[in-house]
Amino acid sequence: MKKNMGALDKSLRVLIAIVIALLFYLDAIEGTLAYVLMAFAIIFLITSFISFCPLYTILGINTCRRKS
Repeated sequence: MKKNMGALDKSLRVLIAIVIALLFYLDAIEGTLAYVLMAFAIIFLITSFISFCPLYTILGINTCRRKS
């Protein structure tokens, strides 16, 4: 797997995952919506830690800066 996520992209994904987790913990979201958003939060965290997003590969997006 070739890295295709930059630092800003990873930071935003982690921040979004934290916000979703807080909303879930504080019962601001519940039911099916809560479970769907928590699944997205987990996916965001995993892709942030490995610096690879499969969807970016399909769409041809690369936010990772390459050293010259």
